[in-house]
Amino acid sequence: MRLPLNLRIALSSLAAHKLRAVLAMLGVFLGALAFTGVQNISQMMVRQAEIETEKLGPNLYAVVAGKVRFRRSGGARISTYHRNFTVSDVRALMAGVPSLMDATPFIVNAMPVRGGGEATTARVTAAWENFSQIRSFGPDIGRFFTAEEVQDADKVVVLGRKIAKRLFGTPEAAMGKMVFIFRAGFRVIGIMEAKGRDISGDDQDEILLMPLTTYMRRASNQDWVDGAFITLADSADRQVVDGAVESILRKRHRIGPGEEDDFDTLTARDTIQLQQQALDLMQTLGGIASGVSFAVGGLGILSIMVLVVRSRRVEIGIRRAVGGKQGDIVRQFLFEAAVMSGVGGSAGVLVSVGAAALVARFGDFPFIADPFVVGGTLVSSFLLGIAAGAYPAWQAARIQILDVLK
Repeated sequence: MRLPLNLRIALSSLAAHKLRAVLAMLGVFLGALAFTGVQNISQMMVRQAEIETEKLGPNLYAVVAGKVRFRRSGGARISTYHRNFTVSDVRALMAGVPSLMDATPFIVNAMPVRGGGEATTARVTAAWENFSQIRSFGPDIGRFFTAEEVQDADKVVVLGRKIAKRLFGTPEAAMGKMVFIFRAGFRVIGIMEAKGRDISGDDQDEILLMPLTTYMRRASNQDWVDGAFITLADSADRQVVDGAVESILRKRHRIGPGEEDDFDTLTARDTIQLQQQALDLMQTLGGIASGVSFAVGGLGILSIMVLVVRSRRVEIGIRRAVGGKQGDIVRQFLFEAAVMSGVGGSAGVLVSVGAAALVARFGDFPFIADPFVVGGTLVSSFLLGIAAGAYPAWQAARIQILDVLK
């Protein structure tokens, strides 16, 4: 019976001084909100990046004719493309590095595209027929171009969903139609599945794919490529592969000792690692901020409880005079401190979970509410209240009955 009685006394005391109780809870509320919010949202971002990596294929490896520069958001961009990377280089890599299973050279260029009475700018990507398998990215409607079409430099294209919808209204309506790049006409043979962004941060639904030979002979008249997408063997050692690729390309490009490479390599995992570093920093800063808020909340509860004890000396003395024990007094004030801290922490957790749900819904992230983070925050909030209320409870228990009666 003592536990419910002490709890009722604590709740009635808090209800009688609502503003004081809310101010005491505020610090704990902000601490719980900051900690659980940062942890859950950062986990959602990491999971989203992992999903995008899985879409690209865990064994995707890229060699590019330039230097890769990473953004803090986790994307990557090529600072300067060099014009000395050729299809022969890609064939030499495949012949000289056993861990490379399949490869396609590629060219990427933003170009104006017309079709269906509309005009837009598309990210034209030219590659071999195995691009679809290497990038784990295939057509949802129609088909991809074939090896024969690559060999014959046929004027066929496969459109990303957003490009097809922008030009023809719906992806289905684009099938079999003609699109024009400058004055050259190309027949649409397929519409790619919805994919989202790739490791460079580009939206693949804004893509237009064509055979590499078609682009090099009919659209641009060039003999170099921007790089190669490669599939690594499951047992491949990244450092060994990088070393072999570097040795072959430096020799073929006649790069002397001490000179900087004119190429770079990356995998989807590279961007994930950089993003993870940024998120680790965010989690650290969030932990510091939440720790400060918890500390402020604990001090607030401590100061409030000290004032409460001083203002309720008569009540404490009367309870002692009618048979109340010191343990009862201690438990009563510990309950009050724990309830304030626990309610503040619970409110912070609820708001943070709601915020994570909104981010997941409107930011297209997978929703994550880590039960260990949520549960740990709630337990920590209650323990913080008990720790903050320990000294005031001890003070209340030491009040002498005769001192109060005088």
